[in-house]
Formats: sequence, structure tokens, C-alpha cells
Amino acid sequence: MKTPLLQFTDRGIYCEPAAVYLDPWKPVDKAIISHGHADHSRWGHKSYITHHRNVPIVKHRLGDVNITGKEWGESFSINNVKFSLHPAGHIIGSSQIRVEHKGEVWVFTGDYKLEDDGVATPYETIKCHTFITECTFGLPAFLWTPQHEVFQDINAWWEENKANGQTSVLFGYSLGKAQRLLKHLDPSIGKIYTHGAVENMTEVLRPLVDFPETELITRDTKKEDIKGNMVIAPPSAHGSTWIRKMTPFVTASASGWMAFRGARRRRAIDKGFVLSDHCDWPGLLKAIKDTGAEKIICTHGYTEIFSKYLRTLGYDARTEQTQYEGELGEINTTETEKMASE
Repeated sequence: MKTPLLQFTDRGIYCEPAAVYLDPWKPVDKAIISHGHADHSRWGHKSYITHHRNVPIVKHRLGDVNITGKEWGESFSINNVKFSLHPAGHIIGSSQIRVEHKGEVWVFTGDYKLEDDGVATPYETIKCHTFITECTFGLPAFLWTPQHEVFQDINAWWEENKANGQTSVLFGYSLGKAQRLLKHLDPSIGKIYTHGAVENMTEVLRPLVDFPETELITRDTKKEDIKGNMVIAPPSAHGSTWIRKMTPFVTASASGWMAFRGARRRRAIDKGFVLSDHCDWPGLLKAIKDTGAEKIICTHGYTEIFSKYLRTLGYDARTEQTQYEGELGEINTTETEKMASE
């Protein structure tokens, strides 16, 4: 039986002819990294290859690692296997990894979305024979509103809170979501303050993207200075002693999970905005169709449901176990299952 070009092992996705791993979750000699989120970019590999925009992110998170940056579409060979990186549209520097060997083409997407968010390089369709896809939001219930409408709602919420003398605290991942929020907030409404985790990552990315001015919240920041303004913080800050400085405040979360009934209530959030850095159901189906691939491998998310549906459409679809989490870092699995059943 022919060995697949990419194999799923206990260390990660392995390309045997090249002796290289894609987004491995255990230490390996050579790793090609799709993007900078912790479930895809881990410490301990001897050498890293990634898109050059992801290099400063990886170094910020992992330290002075042995890393090489590539351009979009730049072809490089390892043991006669041809690789190239292509925009995934997920976050800044996120890539799909194209692998070609003896006329066979596989594409590993990592995480991706089709909507151009104005921050990440927009997603690019890559034709292939086998497509490895996430399905974080692989249920028909997930259907995203265009982001310009979501940001109209976010800015209107901020204006209303300011008129009521309340500080707006908006939660989003410190890498990716926070910068997307910053890019589309209206700074004419007021000042934008940041949690340290958000500020540190944004400073790494400022040379790459034009963001509005922000101010880091420190011990010296006065409550009266923050009042009525916007605070961007990671989800982990919710319920912490740090947030008490914002009183009186109103909280909101920007996440795909806010599409679930009860998500806001379960997380004790005042407001939920449905905004994801992953594909919705139609986006996943369009991405797959556009590749022309016959074989689809689902790696994380609603893998069983989504792959079963793909088989009804005639695809040779299956699932594989990985340690990738998608947006599950924003919400625990038990909570997700409860909300899905409501």
C-alpha cells in the first residue's frame, strides 16, 4: 500500500520523503509552521520555516529560535519535495502549506478564513489533490455576518457605553483577534487602552500593519482616565483583579462562539459579537470546492459531522486526530457541547 505524502503521527503531520513535520506538537528536527498561535507553533524544534511575517511573532513567543522566513509562493525543496507557503487569511503571517512530490499535491491549511479582514493577507485558493482542513465551525448553524456590519455594532456599543459613563472592555485573543479589533475600532469615539498581553503583541506587529494609537494600562493608570474609553484584553482577564480598575465597565466578547445561544450568559459577558478568524459553514464548503481536491482530511473542530456531510457530497473525506484547538482556547469543550445542544 502506498505511503501517503503526509502522515499523521504522534509528533505531528509528517512528510517522510522530506523528513519534515508540519505544525508538529512535539519537538522535531525540522518544522514548517503555518502560523503563530500556540497550538500550531510550539517550542523545542531544532529549526523552523515559516512566512517572514510570522518570524517576529514566533520569536516573540518562543525566544531566539533557529527560524527561516519565506515569501508567499516562494518554492523551496527539501529532499526533492517541493514546498511553498500561501496566504491563509487567518491572522497576520498565517499560511497554507503546499506540498508537491512526484506529481501529487497536498495542501495543509492550518487555520484559515475567506473574508478579507484588512489585517491578514487574504486567503488564496490553491489547487490540490488532497486538502487538509480545520472545521472549527463546521456546523450549518455557523454563518458569519460581514465584518463591516459587526464593527458598526461594536463602535455603536462603545459610543452608547461612553454616553452612559461606562468603560467598554472587549475581549479577544492577544494574537490575531485583538489586532483585528484595533484595526477597525473608531478612535474618534475615545482612547483605546490595552492589557499588557495585547499591547506587547501589537507592538511586535506595528511595523507590519497601521494600527491606531493605544495606551498600555499600568499600575499608574487612573480609573478616571479609562472611564468611557475602550479596553482591549485577552479572555483570561475576565474575572481577574486587573479588571476592577475599569469600574464602572461593560464587557463584550468577540468570538465565533457568540453565535451559540447562551454563550454570552454562560461566560458572564454583557454583550457578544460574532466575529471569528475561522471559516463559517459556507466558507469551509466553498474553500474545499474551489481547491478541486477529491480527498479531504478534517483535523480539528466538528470533524465527524463535517466529514460525514462531505461524504454525502461525493468527497473522499475522513478525520485525523491532532492537537490543534481552533478557537477552543476561548471556550472549554464541555461548555461548547452544552451550547450546541440548546
